[in-house]
Amino acid sequence: MSKSPITCHVLDSSTGKPAKGVAVTLQGYRSVPGNDNMNMFEPMATGETDSDGRCTDLLPPHDSPDRAKLKIGGLYKVTFKTKEYFAKTGRKCFYPWVEITFELDDTEEHYHIPLLISPYSFTTYRGS
Repeated sequence: MSKSPITCHVLDSSTGKPAKGVAVTLQGYRSVPGNDNMNMFEPMATGETDSDGRCTDLLPPHDSPDRAKLKIGGLYKVTFKTKEYFAKTGRKCFYPWVEITFELDDTEEHYHIPLLISPYSFTTYRGS
């Protein structure tokens, strides 16, 4: 596989088109060193959706030498900055960002996070 093990796709359901230029942040859930009772999400990568609404380069591909340096597995959160996207298109929105938390079980599998947005709603599912 030559793409990131975690990818996403954003479609603007109010226009029926891909959402180009949505800022995306990927974070991993980790324990705070020295405090087993405290956990937090740590930033891992940032990106932006392309003209097709896709962000496919958040992490190194499975076959990349850089991939071995990353601890992949566990809980993750991807955040989409929807307010900026809608502002660029001259629209207001109710949700300034969308956060999707998910669990990555199989480190060799591909995880795709599709997001359907409109100014006043959003939905997601596990893609392929």
